[in-house]
Amino acid sequence: MRRARDVREQIEGLITRVEIEMVSNASEDVPIRKAITAGYYYHTGVLSKGGYKTVKHQQTVHIHPTSSLFEKLPRWVVYYELVFTTKEYMRQVIEIESSWLLDVAPHYYKQNDLSESNKRIPKNFKS
Repeated sequence: MRRARDVREQIEGLITRVEIEMVSNASEDVPIRKAITAGYYYHTGVLSKGGYKTVKHQQTVHIHPTSSLFEKLPRWVVYYELVFTTKEYMRQVIEIESSWLLDVAPHYYKQNDLSESNKRIPKNFKS
């Protein structure tokens, strides 16, 4: 927590120095999720039959049961790490929009990578 506080203080100092108004809106999390996507664009999963598939390598993965998104099953996710127990699980998962990947990593993703993953998912899908 001390490290998080130090980073926050550094960011506050930078914002003040370049004269950007510091505002906060708890309901507006899209810029934060886009920033995380920019940093972890290579850790992306898309919902498919049997769980999620990593976008580039088509590895089957699942949202970790302790995640708040475990039962929600968002269509597109970015994760921090994979952990193998009984299955390959994604930990620290956030929901993203597929269009963000082209915005933040056009050198890594092409439209075909994302459109092939847009196949329909059964309504009553359970991972």
